[in-house]
Amino acid sequence: MSIFDEIKVFSGNSHPELARDICQYLKIPLGKSEVFKFSNDETFVRIQENVREKDVFLVQPISAPVNDNLMELFIMIDAARRASAGRITVVIPYYAYGRTDKKDQPRVAITARLIADFITTAGADRVLTMNLHAGQIQGFFNIPLDELTSIPLLASQYKDKNMDDLVVVATDVGAAKRAHDLADLLGTPMAIIEKQRYGNEDVVEAVNLIGDVKDKCALIVDDEIGTGGTVVAASKILTKFGVNKIYCCAVHPVLSGNASNLLAESNISEIIVTDTLPVPANKMIPNLKVVSVSDMLGEAISRIHAGLSVGAMFGH
Repeated sequence: MSIFDEIKVFSGNSHPELARDICQYLKIPLGKSEVFKFSNDETFVRIQENVREKDVFLVQPISAPVNDNLMELFIMIDAARRASAGRITVVIPYYAYGRTDKKDQPRVAITARLIADFITTAGADRVLTMNLHAGQIQGFFNIPLDELTSIPLLASQYKDKNMDDLVVVATDVGAAKRAHDLADLLGTPMAIIEKQRYGNEDVVEAVNLIGDVKDKCALIVDDEIGTGGTVVAASKILTKFGVNKIYCCAVHPVLSGNASNLLAESNISEIIVTDTLPVPANKMIPNLKVVSVSDMLGEAISRIHAGLSVGAMFGH
């Protein structure tokens, strides 16, 4: 059993609905707290119940507005630490700045590492996250980090669809491992799109295809949908190579800029994403479906509290 008292789950303002769903799975009430901004734009956090020696979990995906939600998280951690929480685990289903994970241009910051340092310095004891953009981000933390994968959850959405001649498609070589895992679970072949990104602009051009997709049903998989440019470019090259129908699944629905309109106007029949990030009503489109990761996060929280293996959830 855990050396800490009962679980306490608190939420910032980035995704309270997900925090409530996690608490529903755990059969506990969401912790009471105040998190707001003063008129001078400064963030204020107050935990409104006793957390002394409790096992505290702070749920805060780093969604837009990214920097406001990050600051909220840092202050929440500090508030819990100063309230003598037994252990503080930050639950960050979506880790923003994950693309800035290496120095790929002269004189740039490695922001993903900087955020990790901030979280640790603020006083977090461990991190629970989901499908990081790059695996090496795990190594940016000097505290324990559990990374869950929602690929099995996404795979389960297609097992009963009875789609003939399905092929899983990676949006680029970097996404090949993710596509391979999904193809493995579905027992299908895979293909890889070679793409080129231009500078720091979110402009992507698909240039080639490795694998056979002619007269098949293609399932594009990616870790996140940002501007939608990557998956739309992928759908165009798949159409050029003669696919019958195109589906798409991704973990994180960032949906920045004009993404929703771009996806709505594309030839992708259905897009399935998870609720690691909130999808505002104005970004919900007819071909978009959201599945919840709340039970998976709830089970991981339960296991962390009880000192059980989180990897065992995925047969590791």
